[in-house]
Amino acid sequence: MKKDAEEITQSFRKHIKDMNLGDAYHTVRTRCMGVCNDAPVAMVSPDSIWLKSISPTQCDLVLRQIQLGEIKNSENFLHQMD
Repeated sequence: MKKDAEEITQSFRKHIKDMNLGDAYHTVRTRCMGVCNDAPVAMVSPDSIWLKSISPTQCDLVLRQIQLGEIKNSENFLHQMD
């Protein structure tokens, strides 16, 4: 996995557990999602939020922003599908 993808996956998993969000979110590894210029990217369901340029240290902040409805103001926000 490229661009710290494994570290990001593990960080999201840790923070999902630490924040007791396991009933709402989980992680799934994928291959390339085709958005190379914004890598690494992640898609958060059930909210259908696409995130870009994430670092392992930002995962807790990103989850808090999603929970507070503030993710669209984040530098990591890429897109939200309708």
